[in-house]
Amino acid sequence: MTQIRDSIELDFCDVLFRPKRTTLNSRREADVIRKFKFKYYPQTLMSCGIMAANMATTGTFEINDVLQKYQAITCLHKHYDFQNKENYRYITQNYDKPESAHNSYTFISTGLRDDKEKLFALLADKNFKIDKLCIDIANGYIPKLTDFVKEVREKFPDILIMVGNVVTGDMTQDLILSGADIVKVGIGPGSVCTTRKLTGVGRPQLSAILECSDAAHGVDGLICSDGGCTCAGDVAKAFGAGADFVMLGGMFAGTDEAAGDLIERVVETNEVIKEGGKTRFVQKTERYKQFYGMSSQLAQEKHFGGMACYRASEGKVVEVSYKGSIENVIQEILGGIRSTMTYIGARELKNISKCTTFYRVNRQLNEVFGKS
Repeated sequence: MTQIRDSIELDFCDVLFRPKRTTLNSRREADVIRKFKFKYYPQTLMSCGIMAANMATTGTFEINDVLQKYQAITCLHKHYDFQNKENYRYITQNYDKPESAHNSYTFISTGLRDDKEKLFALLADKNFKIDKLCIDIANGYIPKLTDFVKEVREKFPDILIMVGNVVTGDMTQDLILSGADIVKVGIGPGSVCTTRKLTGVGRPQLSAILECSDAAHGVDGLICSDGGCTCAGDVAKAFGAGADFVMLGGMFAGTDEAAGDLIERVVETNEVIKEGGKTRFVQKTERYKQFYGMSSQLAQEKHFGGMACYRASEGKVVEVSYKGSIENVIQEILGGIRSTMTYIGARELKNISKCTTFYRVNRQLNEVFGKS
């Protein structure tokens, strides 16, 4: 029998932080690096909790090189062939860099359709060194996923396993108790994901985080909010709702380090000038980079040889305005989080959720005079 749950479901745009008295006098006093402990993985990790999504455009070596300097994480996309000597060399040669714990912030990724034997061979390779795995499928509720998590945990008891995606507490706990350290939360919130439109399935991201983080922390697991963040304030709200990690795709797209060709387009502006008695509109060059969902038709054609007859496209292709180096983006995000922490009195990253009270709002921005 059909059921309707009529509880209020909220997204990032539906809330604002309530400011509180604080002992912090400056953003400099806010510590955005947290020590993470895991249910199964025996090591700890010092990180800001920000992750680059394992999408073909953002899960790149180039993004990994930059983000690890900020103790942020990159989930490499699963289309890197580590049988390729150059790709393999990138991992093995970078591992012992004295200036950083390079691969401490690197995940490799897999789905359920990938070559399991190749994956297991990599994880068993002592020279490969990466001990962090992202098992990523759109529907985290299928039995095969739970079985695969159990199998990987049994074969490799000391690796860090992140798996998803789900939006409910019961499945979050099932995956953790099956062997996952981190569960990815989010169905359909991404800027290039059309799952909600095509299937009618999903859940507003803030409410999903609230439920899943509570469920995960009750069994000593962690969650990663995946999708829906459009600005630094959204990332802070994800942490405030209880997320331990926040995965970003669209916010990192359009940067120098993201994959894709730079597209230049000459457009006319509204500015008018006069030259030789004639009036014309001023032209300017705008730059973009392509960004696409991993379930889009383009992704299926590019990475899987075409769209299978039993599935439909659940992603879209967009052009993202060029942003320059990803360092500009990660610095803005971390700066925004520090500012949030000073407003709510959270001296450490792990305390953001403890210091959070949200106002439910009808509108969070004043855009009467247009967008900047």
